[in-house]
Amino acid sequence: MGKTISFRPVELERDLQMLHSWHQQPHVVPFWQLNISLDAYRSHLERFLADTHHTLCIGELDGEPMSYFESYWAESDVIGPYYEAAPYDQGVHLLIGPPSFLGRGYALPLLKALARMQFLQPETKRIVAEPDIRNAKMHHIFEKCGFRFQHEVQLPDKKAALMLCEREVFEAIDRETREIPIG
Repeated sequence: MGKTISFRPVELERDLQMLHSWHQQPHVVPFWQLNISLDAYRSHLERFLADTHHTLCIGELDGEPMSYFESYWAESDVIGPYYEAAPYDQGVHLLIGPPSFLGRGYALPLLKALARMQFLQPETKRIVAEPDIRNAKMHHIFEKCGFRFQHEVQLPDKKAALMLCEREVFEAIDRETREIPIG
């Protein structure tokens, strides 16, 4: 990709305006449903930052903020009751904010980098995702990263595709793609 991927924790005052603007983007609104006022978004973000089962991160390319990730413990999340969640299963939500970063092949390397970080927790054997059932682009990205569709689930805020990524599957795909010669 020729760029450095990094993640940093979300900081309320530093990131509030930027994250709010990303959640107002036409490519984000249908799937995140957070096209709300800045004050309401502040309250939402404060709740999520205070929730100890979530870790919120800004993804950067060469130091430029361009994506948002939520990593969470699946068993204690809304998705937990919809499958046989194990205590160390982690989940992931992601979005690319600025439209200028769309369609450039960044989503898959970003997702792989985050999955690598999640699998650094030795007890984590699976990562779960539940993209909106209508979001075919993200289903494809998750599949390329090693996530496998399980079944549809009706969550309180959306109909979702429950997808699981087993550590062994991810590591095999990650190893294979890292070994492909470039050029």
